[in-house]
Amino acid sequence: MRQLLIIGIGAGDPDFITMQAIKALNRVDVFLIPDKGDEKQALKQLRLDICDRYVEREFSWREFCVPKRESEGDYKANVAQWHAEIAEAYERLLTEVPEDGVAGLLVWGDPSLYDSTLRIVDSLKERGRVAFEHEVIPGITAVQVLAAKHRIPLNRIGEPVLVTTGRKLAQGWPSEVETVVVMLDGELAFTKIDPTGLEIFWGAHLGTPSEVLVSGDLAAVADEIVEKRARSRAENGWVMDTYLIRRT
Repeated sequence: MRQLLIIGIGAGDPDFITMQAIKALNRVDVFLIPDKGDEKQALKQLRLDICDRYVEREFSWREFCVPKRESEGDYKANVAQWHAEIAEAYERLLTEVPEDGVAGLLVWGDPSLYDSTLRIVDSLKERGRVAFEHEVIPGITAVQVLAAKHRIPLNRIGEPVLVTTGRKLAQGWPSEVETVVVMLDGELAFTKIDPTGLEIFWGAHLGTPSEVLVSGDLAAVADEIVEKRARSRAENGWVMDTYLIRRT
């Protein structure tokens, strides 16, 4: 039966690839490479660079265009439709893989954290139109890299950490939590909450040559982050950022 390896490749630096991931890369016959348009060509190229660097056997790849997610209307319905369209692309590509072949999907960071690849693959299994087994190889997340770059632990002693989205943070600071890690924040939610008594550790393009870091009292550095984030987007054509906020 064909195999699908879902491989976490870390947060941007090829040195973040684990030994387990390297072994998995060298089992793959065909890599399924997403194309997110001209603005994000660097993301596609980084995947190919990782393959060229670590794979010591012959391999091929198949590109597929990632559909655009509708931004207006019901958020969850739009995401469900978007995932269904991606699933169609996965299914089409998997049918082209020989029944004894191995396909590989390279996932930024780790497939378990704010990434929908596993949900989409589960939906393919439920459809049953193409037979395959799948395996997940973990990777280094942007959250780990953020903490390492700022030289901080994620949690206070004996205290929890909430990992959430900018959409949720914009609704207000969560009760009974001192530390919040925010991912997927295109709306600059840190500018929409009361900054009193909060400090922030922010990073964009972590692990890449374009990496930018800012930390300090939220009220004092919020404008600097907004400016540097906008500049990073303009220079790179896209921006991927993560941040930790906690009570001082």
